[in-house]
Amino acid sequence: MSYDTIIRGGRWFDGTGAASAIRHLGLRGDRLVTVSETPLDETGCPDVLDAAGKWVLPGMIDIHTHYDIEVLKSPALAESVRHGITTVLLGSCSLSTVHIDPTGAGDIFGRVEAIPRRHVIETLDDTKTWNSASEYVTALEQLALGPNIAAMLGHSDIRTARLGLDRATRKEVRPSRTELADMESALHEALDAGFVGMSAQQLLFDKVDGETCRSRTLPSTYARAAERRRLNAILRRRGRILQGGPDITSPRSLAAMIFSSLGVGRRRLKTSLLSAADIKANPFAVVLIATLARLVNALGADFRWQHLPVPFEVYADGIDLVIFEEFGSGAAALHLADRMERDALLADEDYRRRFRKDYDAKFGMRVWHRDFFDAEIVNCPDDAVVGKTFGQVGVDRGGLHPVDAFLDLVLEHGAKLRWRTTISNHRPEILDRFAAHPGIQLGFSDAGAHLRNMAFYNFGLRFLRRMYRAEQAGTPVIPLERAVHRLTGELADWYDIDAGRLREGDRADLVVIDPTGLDDSLDAYAESPVAQYGGLERMVNRNDAAVSAVYIGGRYVFGDGTADPALGTSRTGRFLRAGQR
Repeated sequence: MSYDTIIRGGRWFDGTGAASAIRHLGLRGDRLVTVSETPLDETGCPDVLDAAGKWVLPGMIDIHTHYDIEVLKSPALAESVRHGITTVLLGSCSLSTVHIDPTGAGDIFGRVEAIPRRHVIETLDDTKTWNSASEYVTALEQLALGPNIAAMLGHSDIRTARLGLDRATRKEVRPSRTELADMESALHEALDAGFVGMSAQQLLFDKVDGETCRSRTLPSTYARAAERRRLNAILRRRGRILQGGPDITSPRSLAAMIFSSLGVGRRRLKTSLLSAADIKANPFAVVLIATLARLVNALGADFRWQHLPVPFEVYADGIDLVIFEEFGSGAAALHLADRMERDALLADEDYRRRFRKDYDAKFGMRVWHRDFFDAEIVNCPDDAVVGKTFGQVGVDRGGLHPVDAFLDLVLEHGAKLRWRTTISNHRPEILDRFAAHPGIQLGFSDAGAHLRNMAFYNFGLRFLRRMYRAEQAGTPVIPLERAVHRLTGELADWYDIDAGRLREGDRADLVVIDPTGLDDSLDAYAESPVAQYGGLERMVNRNDAAVSAVYIGGRYVFGDGTADPALGTSRTGRFLRAGQR
């Protein structure tokens, strides 16, 4: 029997959680055709990879990305592939590009996801040939996809397309019967085309870009309960998924989204919510997160939190960071796109008084801890402040309030002032607790968005490193096989897509990992220009010793830090239709 590729003698994980073993794998075409205890005949095989001492596992799945724009011109999605991600989901947070016009897409993606608005518009102006979900799928399948793609339809997308962005972001406007029927029809058509479900958003600090509707919240936040129920009813009947982002300041919003997963005389609604995080600003939230998931699933729901299984460290250039949207004075600054107008505001004493009041407020739900003593300056034209916190700079400058120290530096240096802080997932013991929690899914990388703010492209490798180190130390959290399953087969099963398994007959999407490369380099950040976005320097991960090889559809596409010429020029990935496994 001849093979196109033989992977020799690696520790094989099949993605089901079953025991791993040293095996020899034979690939032919796009399939894994042989898993053998004994060496395979290598005669005539053009590609033989010695995996001795390495792990061979299914390609990992990223369930939360914002690659909707990037994929259209850079379908290789190499920043994820290089870290062993072979399947990504588009259409998160109510945002997709299926029905919306280019300008509307620029307005809903630009500020929320920190993807430059003009590049969103230009990309869609250049590429958009579709007006329906089925046409969108056809367009994707004509691209030289690197990884596999699955998709959700965004509520803000169809709401904007049917009502127009201005009407879709007004509290007093309710969709007409015809408009609501059109949204229902769009959702049905997307599910017919193989979309895994719909994403919706109620979080109120995600703000619209542009001029016409600037600083209004996303269109889906204006939907009333009746509209949400009618769209959710379609997902219930068809067994598809709701990805939701509740308004964390509203217990009613949170409870409604969680408990909507229950059936109670009707079919339950598969629900995945954003997000399970150990938030510094509220260290007790983890108890509520874990308890609610166990409770609602015990009552018969099919509910999952999404969770980034690594510290949520963010970077910012000046004041341009989404966490400032969650309180009034921060949002007021980000509302002003003109640099001179913004600087005038930041210098105003009345404004600073408001900012100090927001900063010092002790109560209420929040994402950012609002502690400038926990915000380190990493780059600035003034070398004297690099390595210090804004709080320490205030002390050095005669006891300035931390807010004034921060705003003074922003005024002095603008976007040349670069700083970082960790807002959640900072306690390893809580990360380990979430790693084993059945109501929590691993993912939420935001890959493709927040290009200057965060880089979690290698979250899967970092999770495996933590589980492996615990095992090596004799204090295992979960077995390594279970850790692999959580990143692969478990997600594929729940989203009902053909991915995440590596058994005979399965598609040959796989990654070969050298465990000796799972070192501290995984925590480092680098920068790489994105040609599609005018050369904007994107934060990325570069830990090339960890991933020896990535195969998608049986083809070698990446390894040891170098992409194969096939990646992004030949289609290795495919569109994964829900329910077709």
